[in-house]
Amino acid sequence: MNKKINKATDFDEYLKDHLKDPENKRLFDMYGRQLETAYAILLLRKRAGLSQLALAKKLNMTQSNIARIESGSENVSLTTLGKIAETFNKKLEIRFV
Repeated sequence: MNKKINKATDFDEYLKDHLKDPENKRLFDMYGRQLETAYAILLLRKRAGLSQLALAKKLNMTQSNIARIESGSENVSLTTLGKIAETFNKKLEIRFV
């Protein structure tokens, strides 16, 4: 499991390097937050040892919904994010900086 967690660090380094390019930065600003959220949900699920199907059942969704959320191809509502946070006993925090 530690190897999977290390991938998050690798991703952070990859992201930092690629955001130096202005076009990558522009695209990240448009879509990156959604992908960051998707990745965070994926990590929560994997760390909990749940399959997509098991998480879907807990959230009263389909496995394909979870797959779309984790791939970043589905725009997740605040209600759904709240349910996901509650499922993993986490606090959902949204900030404007």
